Amino acid sequence: MQKVLILGANGGIARVAIDLFLRQTDAQLTLYLRNARRLKHLESDRVKVMEGNVLNLDELKEAMTQQDVVYANLAGPLKQMAETIVDAMHATGLRRLIFISSMGIYGEVPGEEYRSILDPYRDAAAVIEASDLDYTILRPAWFTNADEVDFETTTKGEPFKGSIVSRKSVADLVVKLALDPHLKVRQSVGMNKPE
Repeated sequence: MQKVLILGANGGIARVAIDLFLRQTDAQLTLYLRNARRLKHLESDRVKVMEGNVLNLDELKEAMTQQDVVYANLAGPLKQMAETIVDAMHATGLRRLIFISSMGIYGEVPGEEYRSILDPYRDAAAVIEASDLDYTILRPAWFTNADEVDFETTTKGEPFKGSIVSRKSVADLVVKLALDPHLKVRQSVGMNKPE
């Protein structure tokens, strides 16, 4: 039984992933977010809700205690968040990190120039890739709310193929990654719906 810490647990993909974890697995979930009241209704024998700030190293280390996997679904000062996550994982001995980023951080989307809007995602990915963690960075296309799991992946250095992907598809891969500690380790994975 995996113990999964979800950082930014009130995010759109995270909420779908929480539902999949609870319906399809026996995983124990720790939901970490700035305002715990938002998810208090989810507390159960398999779910613990914790309030905290990802930039607070001591709070983050406390949340990581006895976990197997960290899944980060964040917005804001992403480089600093990535640095704090890596530091907290080193301090607690955790190895497995799943981190949601964005398509375009390597200039891999043909015909698109995303420039500065992606700098926080680019910088956070660089921090994670420089670590010795067993990370998987996910770089999804534009999100849809389609009730489908339909995606293909690309690797770093490979051109991105499509322009959309459902949140449910991203959440499905997050669950698979959390359950399999060897799947796509130390990879940056693009995700899109096949066109």
